Amino acid sequence: MTINIAIAGKGGTGKTTIAGTLARLLARDGYNVLAVDADPDLNLDSVLGVDASDVAPIAKKDELITKRTGASPGGTSIPGVFKLNPKVNDITETYGVTAPDGVNLVVMGTVDEGGSGCMCPAGAFLRALMRHLVKRRDDAVILDMEAGIEHLGRGTADSVDSMLVVVEPGLKSVETALRIKNLAEDIGLNRIEAVANKIRTKEEADLIQERLEELGIPLLETIPFDETFVEADLLGRAPLDLGEDSEGIKAIRRIEKKITERS
Repeated sequence: MTINIAIAGKGGTGKTTIAGTLARLLARDGYNVLAVDADPDLNLDSVLGVDASDVAPIAKKDELITKRTGASPGGTSIPGVFKLNPKVNDITETYGVTAPDGVNLVVMGTVDEGGSGCMCPAGAFLRALMRHLVKRRDDAVILDMEAGIEHLGRGTADSVDSMLVVVEPGLKSVETALRIKNLAEDIGLNRIEAVANKIRTKEEADLIQERLEELGIPLLETIPFDETFVEADLLGRAPLDLGEDSEGIKAIRRIEKKITERS
């Protein structure tokens, strides 16, 4: 069985830390893991333990995009003048980066298309790439998304097993979770679960769970506030490389176990 998980949440909730750590834990358990950084902040490399200088976003590879779409990334915005379904099946092997534990990392990057209705060659290329990455059926694909989940569409949502929405104590985080839930359901992704992160007290955990239940979002796991994660972020290091037995890592291991047991 394959595992395709999209992870989203408001910036700062720790979703990238969870995505990268989950990817490496799956790899350690024998899964062939593809990790996709589809967040504009582009931080998945450090969480995986990859030097950022070794990674270049696909969206910035102008020569590649020009060759595959037949148009300049900064050129025409008229659909039909360039290929809407360019060749992408060799991108992972050619431009992916191998992270610790054998995780294969692909960094998407983002494109300013000048408006929600505008099409451009780079945008078409990224959409085609995302469809391919999600449907290629590796053992496990972990997608680190932004809150807007812009890279996912109706053509890819049916291949994603579930969306994990990471929330932290605070109204804004929960409001973002509801927005993500609505966006995901709009494109046909109906298995949506929450992970509560940075939890310091039982009262915080209970309050978040109560609010999530009101929104119709089941809580998959609670992750306690972990100083190891803070230190890893400050150092630009992978949390797994600083403290494998921290309480936060243990909680992400529980997430991995729940995901693998139902796959």
